[in-house]
Amino acid sequence: MKWKEYPRNIKVRLITSFFNRAVSSAVMPFMALFFAEEIGKVAAGMFLIFTVVIGFVINLVGGYISDRLPRKKVLMVTASLSAVFFGVMTISLVPESNWIWLFAFAYIAYIITSSLGRPAIHAIIIDSTTPENRKAVYAIDYWLVNLSLAVGAALGGLLYMNHQIELFLLLSITSACLPVAYAIWLEDLQASRLEKQHKNVFLDVFQNYKVAFQEKPFVKVVIGSMFIFAAEFSLNSYIGVRLAESFQPISIEGFEIGGVRMLSILNIQNMLLVVCFTFLINKITDRFNKKKVLLYGLFIYSVGYIVMTSANSWYLLLLFSVIATLGELMYSPVRNAEQANMMPADKRGSYSAFSGISFSGADLIARSTIILGAYLIPTMMSVYMGLILMLGISLVYTGLFGKRAATQELTASNASS
Repeated sequence: MKWKEYPRNIKVRLITSFFNRAVSSAVMPFMALFFAEEIGKVAAGMFLIFTVVIGFVINLVGGYISDRLPRKKVLMVTASLSAVFFGVMTISLVPESNWIWLFAFAYIAYIITSSLGRPAIHAIIIDSTTPENRKAVYAIDYWLVNLSLAVGAALGGLLYMNHQIELFLLLSITSACLPVAYAIWLEDLQASRLEKQHKNVFLDVFQNYKVAFQEKPFVKVVIGSMFIFAAEFSLNSYIGVRLAESFQPISIEGFEIGGVRMLSILNIQNMLLVVCFTFLINKITDRFNKKKVLLYGLFIYSVGYIVMTSANSWYLLLLFSVIATLGELMYSPVRNAEQANMMPADKRGSYSAFSGISFSGADLIARSTIILGAYLIPTMMSVYMGLILMLGISLVYTGLFGKRAATQELTASNASS
């Protein structure tokens, strides 16, 4: 599928998301460091946990809103407010003694507004595509996500320490351009809107997600994806901590690579592989049955992370990192497209928000491996990771391709056509 063949909404979504994510990813990874320096480690930890909880709850509300109201208006309002709050964060950094509480307020407000708009932007991809071209669209989206993260990491590394205000100003300007782009180019193609069932809005929101939770195939995919993502998330939690503590440093032409640098190399390698090979792998896998591509991709991905969980040799880490990334490139577009095909036309925002449990839950599992790793040796942690991944693969496969899932996908496809 060539770029000129993509629907206009998809082009708008991909381009705006790339620039927004590139600049925000230059800042957001440093938030823990920023708050730790300003208010202390314990207070920073509690504050950031609070923002994660707030973001998850508001994301669910955002899913309901994006199904009840025109998605274009939802995006324009939330994007405009996000730009305002980024501007407030920038202003709070101007005095020599940062107005930390103003910054914290603006940061929480930004988390709320961005979480409200996120389900709508995800739902637009599904509204603007068909089951036939979704895999190709998710492949380029996946590629642009990783490219934007690489650009953001470079920007953050160059500017955060010595040009913090300029970096936040750049983010504010970029954010201010998004609602303008939405207003000019975005079309509202929402096929149908969710009807209000109850006078009490809270009861209506609860009932909406109760219906999603009762769709067992979709719940299987969401929970299974949570276990699968946990392996990738563990790279920057348990695996990172283990490498920092036990990796034997190596020296290349006088340049010493310790555990922390090894972790950075693994992350950079992952992003480079995604940027370079996404379209090649996608083109190759298009020739094969999607069920086999999903299974083989998940198997290869699992082997990579199971070995990386306990490996301590640089060559094993690099080799199996490549293997894990290739498996991810195989399974990810298929999983994303098939999960999208399961979403009813009038509840795509809600279902997209509900699927966010995969990421929140994976993050919690990954963080728990740090605690578990204090009691288990690395090889046992590999066994533990293998069990989690086997469970995840089983749930995702049966959820996507079981009999009831096939019926549900057909119903959703008919509703969108």
